[in-house]
Amino acid sequence: MNEKIFRDPVHNYISITEPLIYDLINTKEFQRLRRIKQLATTSYTFHGAEHSRFSHCLGVYHIASRVIDHFEKHYPQDWNQEDSLLAMTAALLHDLGHGAYSHTFEHLFDTDHEAITQDIITNSQTEVNAVLRRVAPDFPDKVASVINHTYPNKQVEQLISSQIDCDRMDYLLRDAYYTGASYGQFDLTRILSVIRPHGNGIAFTINGTHAIEDYLVSRYQMYMQVYFHPASRAMEVLLQNLLKRAKKLYSAQKDYFKRTAPALIPFFENNYELKDYLSLDDGVMNTYFQMWMQADDAILADLANRFINRKLFKSLIITDESQTSLAEMKHLVSAIGYNPDYYTAKHKNFDLPYDIYRPEKENPRTQIELLQKDGSLIELSQESALVKSLTGTVHGDYRFYFPAEMLETDDLFQKEKEIFINYIQNDYLL
Repeated sequence: MNEKIFRDPVHNYISITEPLIYDLINTKEFQRLRRIKQLATTSYTFHGAEHSRFSHCLGVYHIASRVIDHFEKHYPQDWNQEDSLLAMTAALLHDLGHGAYSHTFEHLFDTDHEAITQDIITNSQTEVNAVLRRVAPDFPDKVASVINHTYPNKQVEQLISSQIDCDRMDYLLRDAYYTGASYGQFDLTRILSVIRPHGNGIAFTINGTHAIEDYLVSRYQMYMQVYFHPASRAMEVLLQNLLKRAKKLYSAQKDYFKRTAPALIPFFENNYELKDYLSLDDGVMNTYFQMWMQADDAILADLANRFINRKLFKSLIITDESQTSLAEMKHLVSAIGYNPDYYTAKHKNFDLPYDIYRPEKENPRTQIELLQKDGSLIELSQESALVKSLTGTVHGDYRFYFPAEMLETDDLFQKEKEIFINYIQNDYLL
């Protein structure tokens, strides 16, 4: 096969030399990722964030291939080259199961993108599976085992999923580029020069400590400033409540939804197959929402209009003091004619920027290990005071969302709105 080149705004040239990788890219399941936004509703806040899961998966593959080239050249005694193709394949396919408006959809319809990724890889009816089986009959299962963290060689797993992996390194750089958030940048070249296989995992030589610090601070900043932005979360709340209303109406209006949202029927009925899941993408969903803007149901139509035309809810950080007022605030929302089940929501976003390995946890993290000059390992936060300050600390907030109309006082409901405003006047409003 001749070398295939993808021109990428983050990595410049992404070179494909393995026929398997190129054939996987050309499957319909992988091409579907072009129609799934990487950051879902974030483009309503950062208008440049229109990039796709397709470009991200290519980026993760590219970083993984660079790491593997580095391992094969400098550490052939510590890296099993028989796992090289497997690692690159898992990197390419790691997000294959993400769906339309992924996390919001998952929450409402109880889907699991990691489980669906494994299903696409191992299901004999998919084009991806047919390509993988050309390597060996058990190759799809090996790729799936990397995704579900059961593959015996943890070096491969940690390249794809750990606290500093190819997935995170690409999405931080890519999301920073497309959102215009310069604080998401870090020195990828330096990190890739100090990474190495070590034992049954991945380590970094200690002279790369500052580059890793920079990566972790960049990750922290991206979560606080981009991923947890209150306006993006307001769009998530609108989307969640819109789909919740449609799901509620379905049993009494089946014919309407069969006409306006046929691909959602299996999910309303909780009886979907893989082909149903793969038939959905962001464009399909947006078309349904535009149809619902003309619905007879006033709530469905209004929420669809708010989502399509970016009519955001406002939000308030929930504190111990405001927590006691939420019931009354929801009552006031109801008093002016809004159903609080669909026009209010509590939404929390919290992140743990870095933590050490804690075996007692249900899902313990793989800590970042530094290789010292004498050959021994030291955990990152023991070497870095900066990282130590982030270790084990949770950051984020908990918000109450409500219609922006609650802040207007020039109509018949002036009294109710003034009472509402009085509840929030001492809290942080966005």
